[in-house]
Order: sequence, then C-alpha cells, then structure tokens
Amino acid sequence: MKKDFWLERWEREETGFHQGEVNPYLRQHWQKLHPAHGSVAFVPLCGKSHDMLWLCGRGHRVLGVELSAIAAQAFFEENGYTPHRSTSRKFERYEADGICILCGDFFDLCRDDLADVGAVYDRAALIALPPEMRERYARHLIHILPPATKILLITLDYPQAEMPGPPFAVSPGEVEALYREHAGVHLLAQM
Repeated sequence: MKKDFWLERWEREETGFHQGEVNPYLRQHWQKLHPAHGSVAFVPLCGKSHDMLWLCGRGHRVLGVELSAIAAQAFFEENGYTPHRSTSRKFERYEADGICILCGDFFDLCRDDLADVGAVYDRAALIALPPEMRERYARHLIHILPPATKILLITLDYPQAEMPGPPFAVSPGEVEALYREHAGVHLLAQM
C-alpha cells in the first residue's frame, strides 16, 4: 500500500474510517492500561480523531502521527485551535493545548520522538495496513516505544474475502503473533 492511497483519500474527502465521536472501547478500556496522569498518549495514524480530545481531557498530553497534512490541519481547525507549526526532523509539527500531531511517515519516527510516551491507543493504524505491512509496523512500534509501554489495540476480524480492505481483518491470533515476543497480549472485549 502506497502513501498516495491515504493522501488521496484525504484530498477526495473519502474518510469513512473517521469516527464522528469518541470510540466506546477507548472509554471502556483506557484506564485498564493504568496510564499516569500527565503522561503522553501516542495515537499512530491519528487522522483527525476525536479520541485525541478525549485523551487530552483525561489529563494526558497527546502525540499523534499522521501522513496527511489535510487531516492534521482539519483536526485543529474543526476543534477551534490555532496550532503552533514547526519543523522537526522529517515531520511538520502541529501543536496546541497539549495535543501535538507529527505530520509525516510513521516509519520515520525514532525512539527520541516517543521517549515520553506512557501508553498507546491504536484504533485505526494496524487495521489500515495490508498484511505485508503489519509485521513491519508492529516491529517498528515496539522498537521505538519506551520499554513496557502498554497498547490499547482495537482491531476488526471478519472473513477478509468479504471486503478487500482497508480496514483489514486482523485476527486475535495475528495480534498474538505480532506482539507476543515483546509483551503479554490480553483480549479485553470481543463482539
């Protein structure tokens, strides 16, 4: 899957993956990670998710990474913020009121970028990637996170032949295979 696929989706406003309200699984399960008040919550492939506002409202600083500048700008504009913009390594930074979005490629992130992260919220990153990219994504995420960082991961599992994706089906077995060498995997809910 090429970067242009996602950039074009934002340009054409084909953002059916964007949720208009806070994800109920985030509300229900975030505290099970026991994130410290004031810690940084990392949201990979964040888009313009309302979940970032919810996390910020719970006392966390929020760090998102997003490929599309359209999405980053829309997040701040739609929520009444005028972000401070700067350039940092390979990223354009958008920051306002405890929320920072790094606009650029997730795979360009390094340990220094995530040094203060206390927990990760992945609602739409892993399932946005085709099978051939998911192992690379998980490996990179684990490599750049501080040790023992907990991840709240929300996936979908369905017969992949029913729809080509994205979002892609990611089974509990695949999640286990991707993360078990580095962390315990606990299924919190299933529909």
